Amino acid sequence: MKRLINFAILLAIGVAVVVSFRYLGLDLASLFGADSLGSMGGYAVRFLSPDFSAGHLRAIAQGALETLAMSALGTLLAALLGLLLALPAAGRFGALAQSAARLLLNALRAIPELVWAALMVLAAGLGPNAGTLALALHTAGVLGRLFAEALENTSPKPAEAIRLQGGGQVAAFVYGTLPNLWPQLLAYSLYRWENNIRMASVLGFVGAGGLGQMLYVSLSLFQEAQAASVILAMLALVFAVDGLSGWARQRWVRT
Repeated sequence: MKRLINFAILLAIGVAVVVSFRYLGLDLASLFGADSLGSMGGYAVRFLSPDFSAGHLRAIAQGALETLAMSALGTLLAALLGLLLALPAAGRFGALAQSAARLLLNALRAIPELVWAALMVLAAGLGPNAGTLALALHTAGVLGRLFAEALENTSPKPAEAIRLQGGGQVAAFVYGTLPNLWPQLLAYSLYRWENNIRMASVLGFVGAGGLGQMLYVSLSLFQEAQAASVILAMLALVFAVDGLSGWARQRWVRT
């Protein structure tokens, strides 16, 4: 009986694959034909000859700085907003505020960065402003949730000791809770910065500025050499940010 069930499942998968090919109208014979392979080869060859002209490199440098600024500022704004929302989300201001804050954090991170970017382009216009706001809104939802969980797992005893000595809520948080929480907050923020530098390179496809917008324009105009140099700049920028973030975590988080 078990073999029959397995055979039926395999047969259903096979039928689904055949029906999918027929429904989509995929023609593998023409895809791997001589003309198609020649076109793909020529396209690849043009990509393997990046444009390193002085004017294009200056434009890439400006786009890279724009992408880096978008990711850094978006992450900073997200960390501040996430921390503000994490306090009520961790139950510091009552059950009602906790439910509202968690609902808002869920809504912020449920909407992908590309959707936020499309909305921000409509609201703020084309350019890096839209990309920065999109990164900040989505990342605030992610960091706020992580910060809230870190707050819930932090020992309340140092803050309680400060309050017993006559300190207020703000002083208890700043001097009692935040020092123990700071390494986790920094580690989460640096990790999200690594993710945001990659996403900032993609947001340009919806007009949010940076290297992504340069890549979109180059691909739209079939400028393979210019697109290849932009992709190389993206890789270099991601590797640099990854290295800087890893060094910062080792320097400030683990000590």
